[in-house]
Amino acid sequence: MNTPVYTQIENLKVTVFQAYLFWENIEKNLQNLALRLSMGVREKTDLIILPEMFNSGFSMNSEALAEEMGGFTMQWMQQMAYKYNCVITGSLIIKENGNYYNRLIWMEQNGDHQYYDKRHLFGLGEEDKNFSPGKDKLIVELKGWKIRLAVCYDLRFPVWLRNVDEEYDILLLVASWPDKRSSHWKALIPARAIENQSYVIAVNRVGHDGNQIYHSGHSMCIDPYGSTVYYKPEDEDLYTFSINYEELIKIRRQFPFLKDADKFSIS
Repeated sequence: MNTPVYTQIENLKVTVFQAYLFWENIEKNLQNLALRLSMGVREKTDLIILPEMFNSGFSMNSEALAEEMGGFTMQWMQQMAYKYNCVITGSLIIKENGNYYNRLIWMEQNGDHQYYDKRHLFGLGEEDKNFSPGKDKLIVELKGWKIRLAVCYDLRFPVWLRNVDEEYDILLLVASWPDKRSSHWKALIPARAIENQSYVIAVNRVGHDGNQIYHSGHSMCIDPYGSTVYYKPEDEDLYTFSINYEELIKIRRQFPFLKDADKFSIS
């Protein structure tokens, strides 16, 4: 592996929204999210991150809640991206070619978008019986930062998320992770940051869902050294912070572990 040549890249301003979600109520969720954003976004941001299935909660009622690409929720996302002049991302249920996907949408200010379909479906919650898995990883770019997108249960599968040849700088994860496994969440996120020498930004929801499963948040940003940049348990939270590219490069130069990693690929 050749030594990477790094260019000067600006800090990235990130807004995380650890939101309470109304069960299977798309219109109410979008109204509430828009209201909270209008009250809480007080400074210029580059990226707004919403939780997994932010418009419905983590529901297996895919047939009733699914939208087509370019539907009501994606139009809302485009409006929010334009209003705040930033990228907005979060997952929702999409129907395409007769299949249902837990699809993470990356929506830009001008309406251009990319998407990642959740690869690892949560069998314990019968997600695998109601959705089709994604096949392809997605790395997007924002202000020179390379960002790998992932959804919830993907966190448990480090091979899938492995940072090969420094292909990404941030691992971004949206989730609906229950409180009863919050100890796993709090252990796995720093592990992914340290082993991949990247920032990890993980955004969860709060509150009970329609199955009376409680979600306690614990959204966080962990830097490549394993230190905490942002962390919030329990309460709904809308918060903006900056992450530093020079700090990322400093850690990678001091501890060039990634060049010694095993070489493999996953299909």
